[in-house]
Amino acid sequence: MKLSIIIPVYNEVNTIETITREVLAADIGDIKKEVIIVDDCSKDNTREILKSQIEPIVSKVLYQEKNMGKGAAFRAGLKYATGDYVIIQDADLEYNPNEYDILLKPVLEGKANAVFGSRYKDWKPRGAHKYWHFLENEFITTFSNIFTHLKLTDMATCYKLFKRDIFEPEALEENGFGIDAEITAKLARKKARIIEVGISYVERSYAQGKKLNWKDGLKVIGVILKYNLFKKSYSQVISLFTSFCFFIFCFCNSCRGFIVHRFAIKIIGRV
Repeated sequence: MKLSIIIPVYNEVNTIETITREVLAADIGDIKKEVIIVDDCSKDNTREILKSQIEPIVSKVLYQEKNMGKGAAFRAGLKYATGDYVIIQDADLEYNPNEYDILLKPVLEGKANAVFGSRYKDWKPRGAHKYWHFLENEFITTFSNIFTHLKLTDMATCYKLFKRDIFEPEALEENGFGIDAEITAKLARKKARIIEVGISYVERSYAQGKKLNWKDGLKVIGVILKYNLFKKSYSQVISLFTSFCFFIFCFCNSCRGFIVHRFAIKIIGRV
């Protein structure tokens, strides 16, 4: 049994060596590891560290000629993956490789052929997640669930583990962060048995190198529509549209309550 760990990297000079060593040190029993790192044309000294420190200790390091995005880097790594299972690992330190065993357990027990590590399921140690990031993720996850008919709590999680033979690299298309929504939509279409497990999470700040922003969130919404809505019949589209309108109504009410709450706090603070 082998687990292929694909690590897309872009400008992670401060974390790439640490995360690589944590991945290599993670205990997953008798299962072998295949670590594939894909540098997405980093502009800092990431490549120098990869060549001098990382190449000798991992299975493979690939270098993209131009920056194309996380999805393109993952697809490039998937072409060389030979494991029974594949998992995506971000190159920052937000996700903990020591929890691979938690994600592997459902597939090894035959209960699933895809496992998502949820940052919001069950209780796990985690840093304070910024409210607007949380709200954006909840919106995107619910929006995806409407179309996929899944009941996920964290569609956008980095930790997606699945059987290698579910996807050939040519079956995936997205270059950017939309790869998460594409994988989710196509797993749902294949009726894959998906299980969510709780994982820990420590969010980093933009000053520390976080790259996701609200524009990426809008692109992900487009990806969800691309791989779900336009594959449906007319009656399914009407049903989904009705569900979406109800979702928007509830979401707007939630946002209105939050805004009123914040406004009230400011007023009370002045009294």
